[in-house]
Amino acid sequence: MTTQDDLRPILTTESGAPVADNQNTETAGVGGPALIQDQLLFEKLAHFNRERIPERVVHARGAGAYGTFTVTADVTAYTRAAFLSEVGKQTETFLRFSTVAGNLGAADAVRDPRGFALKFYTEEGNYDLVGNNTPVFFIKDAIKFPDFIHTQKRDPYTGSQEADNVWDFWGLSPESTHQVTWLFGDRGIPATYRHMNGYGSHTYQWQNEAGEYFWVKYHFKTDQGIRNLTQSEANRLAGEDPDSHQRDLREAIERGEFPRWTVQVQIMPAADAAEYRFNPFDLTKVWPHADYPPIEIGTLELNRNPDNIFAEVEQSVFSPAHFVPGIGPSPDKMLQGRLFAYADAHRYRVGINADHLPVNRPHATEARTNSRDGHLYDGRHGRQKNYEPNTFGGPAQIGRPLWSAVPVAGATGNHVAPSHAEDDDFGQAGALYRLMSADEQQRLIAGLAGFIAKVSADRDDIVERAVENFRKADADYGRRLDEAVRELRKQR
Repeated sequence: MTTQDDLRPILTTESGAPVADNQNTETAGVGGPALIQDQLLFEKLAHFNRERIPERVVHARGAGAYGTFTVTADVTAYTRAAFLSEVGKQTETFLRFSTVAGNLGAADAVRDPRGFALKFYTEEGNYDLVGNNTPVFFIKDAIKFPDFIHTQKRDPYTGSQEADNVWDFWGLSPESTHQVTWLFGDRGIPATYRHMNGYGSHTYQWQNEAGEYFWVKYHFKTDQGIRNLTQSEANRLAGEDPDSHQRDLREAIERGEFPRWTVQVQIMPAADAAEYRFNPFDLTKVWPHADYPPIEIGTLELNRNPDNIFAEVEQSVFSPAHFVPGIGPSPDKMLQGRLFAYADAHRYRVGINADHLPVNRPHATEARTNSRDGHLYDGRHGRQKNYEPNTFGGPAQIGRPLWSAVPVAGATGNHVAPSHAEDDDFGQAGALYRLMSADEQQRLIAGLAGFIAKVSADRDDIVERAVENFRKADADYGRRLDEAVRELRKQR
């Protein structure tokens, strides 16, 4: 008689040998010590000890899903990218959401920017668009990125995030005023990953078939509508359900309520950049829609959950250096640094062959390189030669650049970015404040004041410098914030 157990597959060791007993360690007699010859025990323990790879230094806490990007408008006048070549064309995608500062075990419902990293599996290779849920960022030069992140992480002495460190750096970095206003406004704590926008944030280059190029910014507008949490709602949810955002995304897709975003771009003719009123490659600024209206180009839908979080979310890697023909970088100094830093972080964290993993390798084409060996190498190249040029039928270059060359001039050096007529650090922050309703302004002031008031009692200089940046953005903004901070510090 066949039982249910007879129909189950056989449990094996990593080498495929059947396991005789997975319940009891082999010992020297009943009740005796374990034997080193029980290799199943050592294999399982050794594998278990190595099941975790280093978490991301930033964006460690994340969730992801597969989806489909569909072209809805003809953009061939601006780019020759194949996946954007015709209306109705669809491309498989993988989108990873994340918080920025928290570690892997942190809660989802916190005041923090959200990562919005999107991989397009195109027929010309993978295109990675690495952005956030805000159109701007705290700094404009990648050389300051490690310093900025150190202020957001745990202090080397106290082991906690310290208001002193955060506001000391932000006060000394006035370009952060715009992003900080975003962060402490109502959109600083999205209710879910589905109810927030995404942005490419950086400026990128599009090149058409004729060789003309344009500067572009990407916008992903949620079709679910914007929903946010108040600070008190977030505090409660973070304690009751630390996995709230991850759970919401997974369960929505399981129910068939597939999240969707309308994809838009702002397009600037290349000739406009030099004389534009502020530096168009400055990541701390937005391009006003009145100057360059967003144009709808497609839709993004998430419709499939990953089967294994570690394999497909933790081991997913994204790099803004992953371009396809017709799309390229801009002189944005933050982007330039990230072109190296993102890929290098994953080479350290996951391994030199991270791009071979199923979630990372191209799905609509095949990667053909001469790189071999190293951690995770699977021998896929067989006997193929590993150099170029060769006379054995190996892959060859196409001889056409992926994007347009950009003219440069002048001496090398550690240059400040070129100055434009309206290149100040405060104007857009003040404009954002004035766009807010009275209630929104009040919540912004309360959130900022509550955090600034935590600065050590003997460091009024940090407080004054921080508040002064907001005063420069808008006099009313600074005055109200100063009063609120003073009142809270009196109560300490």
